Amino acid sequence: MSNDHHNWEPLSIQEVAELLSGLSVPWWIAGGHAIDLFVGHETRSHGDMDVLIRRDDQLEVQRYLSDWDLHKTQQPGLKPWPIGEFQDRPFDDIWCRRNEGSPWQLQLMLLDTDGDQWVFKRDPTIRGSIDSFGRRASIGVFYIAPEIQLLYKARLETLEKDEADFQTAVPLMGESACTWMLECLEKRFPGGHTWINQLKNRQAHTSR
Repeated sequence: MSNDHHNWEPLSIQEVAELLSGLSVPWWIAGGHAIDLFVGHETRSHGDMDVLIRRDDQLEVQRYLSDWDLHKTQQPGLKPWPIGEFQDRPFDDIWCRRNEGSPWQLQLMLLDTDGDQWVFKRDPTIRGSIDSFGRRASIGVFYIAPEIQLLYKARLETLEKDEADFQTAVPLMGESACTWMLECLEKRFPGGHTWINQLKNRQAHTSR
């Protein structure tokens, strides 16, 4: 049923690569899988599969997946995504399954852009070059750079899985990436955030 949010059998990264191999617009593996690709191996179990596309490219992706059953998020539920209907904000997610009776296998997340820049949806003053938004994994797929992915995961009440991703990725990230993320977090959370403290401690330790 369309409102069964728990009926998931997510595609693997390799299956996503095969499914989207003919797509003419850019896409990036997102979520915890992006952290896995950065680290080089699976670090934890995942309940879904997130792929980011530019909002402006959504109808091209809809045409590409025309034989799939696609639903837009309409909290507290899901609604079928009509052919040719452009999803503007606040719609940010599309759930995808092979047909009405099959489990959900893919979540498309919509990235706002401004010219050649990506724009952070929770604070449009945070942005950067689309060319530096992602990295390419050894298997050939692109994924969201870890410092950007962690910024999307940052909440005042951090989820356990997001804390695990932070602890896994940060020790492997370069100084410039950590500095960028720290500056963004300080802007997003002027009242403080546990990751701000941890990044500052890392900076102090590495500068000795």
